[in-house]
Amino acid sequence: MSFFPGNDPQPGDTTAVDSIETLIIPRTSDVGGLQVRRALPTAKRRLVGPFIFFDRMGPAILRPTDALDVRPHPHIGLSTVTYLFDGNIRHRDSLGTEMVIRPGDVNLMTAGRGIVHSERSPEELRTQPLPISGLQTWLALPDHLEEIDPTFANTAAGELPVLREAGMEARVVMGTFHGAGSRVKQHAETLYIDIRLQPGGHIQIPADAAEERAIYTLDGSVEISGESFPADRLLAFRAGDEIVVSAPQGAHFMLFGGAIMPSKRYVWWNFVSSSKERIEQAKEEWRSGRFDIVPGDEEEFIPLPEN
Repeated sequence: MSFFPGNDPQPGDTTAVDSIETLIIPRTSDVGGLQVRRALPTAKRRLVGPFIFFDRMGPAILRPTDALDVRPHPHIGLSTVTYLFDGNIRHRDSLGTEMVIRPGDVNLMTAGRGIVHSERSPEELRTQPLPISGLQTWLALPDHLEEIDPTFANTAAGELPVLREAGMEARVVMGTFHGAGSRVKQHAETLYIDIRLQPGGHIQIPADAAEERAIYTLDGSVEISGESFPADRLLAFRAGDEIVVSAPQGAHFMLFGGAIMPSKRYVWWNFVSSSKERIEQAKEEWRSGRFDIVPGDEEEFIPLPEN
């Protein structure tokens, strides 16, 4: 949901925990009553593994007059991952896909050489207040896959492995964690885990869980090495350190990361590429109408930004 005009996030206060390499406080924007917090990218931290964009949307209740209406817009060079905790979003794209995204499902749309999609509140639900809460993330594609054909895949919530231990539940959205692996396709080494701790619960994040690791706190406070961190903080960890996250009062957070991208990535609007020239080409293609249309949503589109 790159349509959100979110401001750049800010580095946080210096932390006393040596294992935390970067603390980021996301900037918040209000879009039609929907709060959106952007944690990546920032000048201090561009990526965590392949994650180059991290937006927290909601939680909020949308009035019928403020339903979500993201007009068709393009992407190149990335995979978008939509993961909801509450609410429903109808996804349509230029491949002809039409899918209602539901809580716990994983929608992975790989743009590759180019795709167009729209995201809207389902028409049949607009007569009532609509809850919305979730995450929109982008995964940069490896150099040799930046121009692959676009694809779309939906994995239902029930198909994701869940780890349960005393005081802890971890849903493996992407990658492998504590021996459990997700079936969601990955184009680069990726780790994405939905973790809930009951009051007094804790979880160990091994040093080798991924080359780069971070958490985003969604609800409640977490403790790491005796220091407490509230909701809506991105904490990127130092490589090689084992991390133990605890929650005296309970907490909900996402663990994410993966392998370091081998080359620099440029981001402009909805376009990600290792080449500035490729982004300029995509800008001209959208401006001149050379991207494909979205069947069932042909009447509107988001124009190329002026800046």
